[in-house]
Amino acid sequence: MPSAEIASKRQAAREVIDILSEISLLLNTHLDRSTLSLCVSLIENGVNPEALATVIRQLRKEGAKVQQQQREGNVGSP
Repeated sequence: MPSAEIASKRQAAREVIDILSEISLLLNTHLDRSTLSLCVSLIENGVNPEALATVIRQLRKEGAKVQQQQREGNVGSP
């Protein structure tokens, strides 16, 4: 593949991520560009978008629980 074609594809990918990042910001998804890029890549490789969204929500809930436990000093307690 010629380098001009590669550069063109990279530029197009950046533009797509720019647009998705703006949409993400408007929708208050709290996904940074890197995470958004990873999500797009996963979806392009066949991951179900709804399943991915569910996993992200679950991870956020678990992360919030861990942070709350750390604030309360309950880390490691049953």
